[in-house]
This record gives sequence, C-alpha cells and structure tokens, in this order.
Amino acid sequence: MSPAPTPRLETVAMDALMVRLFSRIDEANMPWTLAADSALRERFGAALIDLVPSYTTLLIHYDVTRLTHAEARALALAALDGLEPAAASTAREHVIPVWYDPSVGPELETIAARLEISPQEVIRRHCARDYCAFALGFAPGYAFMGLVEETLATPRLETPRQRVPAGSVGIAERQTAIYPMRSPGGWNILGRTAVKLFDRDREEISLFRPGDRVRFEAIDRATFIDQGGDVTPMEER
Repeated sequence: MSPAPTPRLETVAMDALMVRLFSRIDEANMPWTLAADSALRERFGAALIDLVPSYTTLLIHYDVTRLTHAEARALALAALDGLEPAAASTAREHVIPVWYDPSVGPELETIAARLEISPQEVIRRHCARDYCAFALGFAPGYAFMGLVEETLATPRLETPRQRVPAGSVGIAERQTAIYPMRSPGGWNILGRTAVKLFDRDREEISLFRPGDRVRFEAIDRATFIDQGGDVTPMEER
C-alpha cells in the first residue's frame, strides 16, 4: 500500500473540483482512492452529481443549485481530512474468458513478432497476472486496467480503427481493456470475450468497479462460441 497521500484540491469548472492524490500510477494507491471515493460520496450526499475516480485523481461534479463553490470545497476538505485506506476486501475478482486469435486479435502476431516470441507466449504473459481496474471511462462499462507486463507494453495504433467490435481485448502502453460495445479505438487488439461489460438489465449495469481485480483466461474457439461469442473477423482499418 502506498503511504498516506496529501490531497490537493483544484477547481476545474464552476461545478467541479479535482482531488489530486498521487503523482504516479500504482495499484498500491487504490485503497486510498477508494477511501476518498467513499468519504466524498457520504459528505456530498444528494448534492453530488457524479464522482469519477481515476489513476491518481478524483473528479467531483456537484449541483450548484445546492452548494456554492466555497461550500463544495469545504465538504471535500472535510471528507479528505484524516482519510483511512479502504480494506482490501472491498475489491471484487473477475475471471474473463478470452478467445485469442489473429482473426479477432490482429495485433497478437504483430506483438509476438516484435518480441521474437510466439503468439502463445504473448497470450501466456497477458493471462499471467491480475489487473487492477483503475478507472471507468471512454464508454459505459469500459475499465482502464493495469499494469501490463513491461515487455508487452505497446503504443496505441498510429491510425485508430473506425470500428472495434464489442468484447475486443486490447493493450495500450501498460494498460489493458475490453471494449464494451462497438466503437472507434486505437488499442492493440489481442482477442475477444463474450462477457457483457455493460448491461442495462443487470442490477449493477457495469460489470467492473474501480479497484476490482481482473484476470484473463484463454479459451478455444468452440468454447467462445458456446458462450455466445461473435467470431466475425476484425475489419480492415
């Protein structure tokens, strides 16, 4: 666990404050981030419109019809005073089955060639560790996870794809993520999962929460199909 942070509060809009907790990305920060999230939600109550935790910060969006700027700052400072880290037991664990294959993961072989290893070794390395869900964003249910093994770290594509299928699993630098729905994107795609990350019919519509632990598990094509997976190959960029 990281040492106790010294929170810094910044004004980013007439109805938003930014809490800066850390200067670098580290999953050891998460107990403090989750504690700050819980304390801020409790203090702001019905005046809170949205609270967005990220790698090193939290964005507070509050209702200006309920709070003045000074009142919002005072609430935030009171919530962060004497902060105690959240218990590790609050993190949930997920195992995500993935069909790794060049037809749905076109960068699988590219990364293997760059590292002079087999695609199977890329898969093994991607599945070999748990990832922390640091933040949700970009699209509903999209979790930014890390940290990927340094050897696998790969820059985003120079030209993003116009259409990345739902369930695509990718890497960008030392982050990994799953596209919850079809959308544009520039991450390096390794495979695809049939797991729904965002489902309005589910009690908790987003599968992941910040702080969750995620592990990927390689499956074969037949298993992927049995789970409802779409084997349509990726389109050319």
